[in-house]
Amino acid sequence: MKRKALFIINPVSGGKKKDKVPELIQNNLDINLFEPTVVFTTGVLHASELAKDAIGKYDYVIAVGGDGTVNEIASSIVGTNTVLGVLPFGSGNGLARFLGIPMAVEKAIKTLNGQRIELIDSAKLNGQWFFNMAGMGFDAHISEVFSHDKTRGFGAYIRSAFREIVNYKPETYHLEIDGAVYEREAFMLSFANSSQYGNNAHVSPKASVQDGLIDVCIIKPFPLYRFPEMGLRMFTKTANRSKYVEIIRGKKIIVRRGKGGPVHLDGEPQILGVDSEIGIMPASLKIITGASFK
Repeated sequence: MKRKALFIINPVSGGKKKDKVPELIQNNLDINLFEPTVVFTTGVLHASELAKDAIGKYDYVIAVGGDGTVNEIASSIVGTNTVLGVLPFGSGNGLARFLGIPMAVEKAIKTLNGQRIELIDSAKLNGQWFFNMAGMGFDAHISEVFSHDKTRGFGAYIRSAFREIVNYKPETYHLEIDGAVYEREAFMLSFANSSQYGNNAHVSPKASVQDGLIDVCIIKPFPLYRFPEMGLRMFTKTANRSKYVEIIRGKKIIVRRGKGGPVHLDGEPQILGVDSEIGIMPASLKIITGASFK
């Protein structure tokens, strides 16, 4: 029996044109397995509405966009029998890369044909879902700055980081991780479900989306001249070996900082107050993965 699949396309994600995606779906999707429907979103939260409406009507909902689009759609179907698929079209595509989904759209569509379905963990920060990575500190600050930049893509993100780091000041964080208390000065805090932010920059190389844990990655203040080294470590999966990186795993994390400010959930920034609570919901999202995912 054919599976009904709803493709939700975000036309603005990643600054990449998607007008040819319906044709690519038609040419690469196995129509003996799937009965596809394609819809383009028209504004904020439209993807969420479409995904909610798809529950019980479609077997698969395919997010065509970046980590923000994936978050919006996954947040609507998490905990249901609806299966998420991803065609990556964002600036970083962190979750898709971690799950072994090809970046080339034709190959990503053909990956859907394989129907390799896995159950992965989901997480919440102050009641809001994230599936790949959340954070506060410098990366959240950059996400906020980058959200106002008309130029998209990895290069623009890196330029923002180099521009902003000169004047950025670390903060002190009070952490409770599964009841244990820590006080840390940090350049940034990342709450990792998968290992990477995107673009294969791995902050927690041994993180797993199937271990029922969040990796709390504490990036301690470091000399500015070591910034390129810290970046290189992420791209070579050795960040966890740096003396400036501490990783503590847990299921329930409470964070208090001195003042409110930017926080990002799967790369999408917002301003929150001084207190945050992060929790993990094991094996709560069904998703199609690439052949290389283990």
